[in-house]
Amino acid sequence: MKIAFFTETFLPKVDGIVTRLTKTVQQLVAAGDEVLIFCPEGAPETYMGARVVGVPAMPLPLYPELKLALPRPAVSEALDRFGPDLVHVVNPAVLGLGGIWLARSRGLPLVASYHTHLPKYLEHYGMGMLEPLLWELLKAAHNQAQLNLCTSTAMVEELASRGIQHTALWQRGVDTDLFRPELASSAMRQRLHGGHDDTGHLLLYIGRLSAEKQIDRIRPVLEAMPQTRLALVGDGPHRQQLERHFEGTATTFVGYLAGEELASAYASGDAFLFPSSTETLGLVLLEAMAAGCPVVGANRGGIPDIVSDGVNGCLYDPDQPASLPTAVERLLGDPAARRQLRLAAREEAERWGWPSATAQLQGYYRQVLNRGRLQQVA
Repeated sequence: MKIAFFTETFLPKVDGIVTRLTKTVQQLVAAGDEVLIFCPEGAPETYMGARVVGVPAMPLPLYPELKLALPRPAVSEALDRFGPDLVHVVNPAVLGLGGIWLARSRGLPLVASYHTHLPKYLEHYGMGMLEPLLWELLKAAHNQAQLNLCTSTAMVEELASRGIQHTALWQRGVDTDLFRPELASSAMRQRLHGGHDDTGHLLLYIGRLSAEKQIDRIRPVLEAMPQTRLALVGDGPHRQQLERHFEGTATTFVGYLAGEELASAYASGDAFLFPSSTETLGLVLLEAMAAGCPVVGANRGGIPDIVSDGVNGCLYDPDQPASLPTAVERLLGDPAARRQLRLAAREEAERWGWPSATAQLQGYYRQVLNRGRLQQVA
């Protein structure tokens, strides 16, 4: 197959969408598919055998890490030269809307996928009143597609309830060869401790430092458990606010890590905390679990698809302020139970490889293509 992706975010940005997309492209090319990627400028010209077309873009005012790329004639020319069998639009916003129009105007089969719960983000940026309007815009865009993929059962149900048609689950994936318990190290723990003595428990958050991730909710955990230390791995637009919020606490701002350093950080923590209640999936939770780090996540969105409370991690109620500290104390309080959670977390992660997730996606592509052929015959 020849597949053209339109995505609002790609390399060099680091987030769960980029991880899923890069792993998917790698698997598709390895299987013999041809791939063309349209994304905001700044990415390499090729990636794992796929050609990448960078489109001039402007930073989003509220979120400079995200860039808005406006489609232009060069995009349609490159698409026509490639001659795709199918177009896949990832999180359609601006560039993705152009991809939808180009696909529809050429009669190309169209798949869209929903990865970021943008309507729920609005309240964290003081624009909650726009949520109904955004849902209407998303419905209008996604209902142009023959298939709308979601990364958790909760999002399949939510989009269907909002009037978005033809929804299906795109199963999760994680690199269990990279993220593994054996990479735990005392040197990495020392780094995560910020050079302080390695006493007490080491709590981790890894991901984007942004308002919708609700990282500020971790401070009461540190206050309730003074022998713990927190390492925040990553960066983002909310870093300065978080530095002020965590001032006076045992918190280390580590910055970005990648590759085996990132995997070692996951493996070296005593608990991974993911307070966000706006996640469509939460890929970092799967990475932590693959590394054998017990997790605490919100009982909301896509997270319960991954975390079974008391089995392979702990869930907390984001509507109850005391619930997160209680869940962390429950996880850390019993060393034997924590060891069992580590084992169960790794076992859960081993069920979800990128090859099987991409094989499922290829099956969806074939279904859409076959449906289009049948309609042409009819």
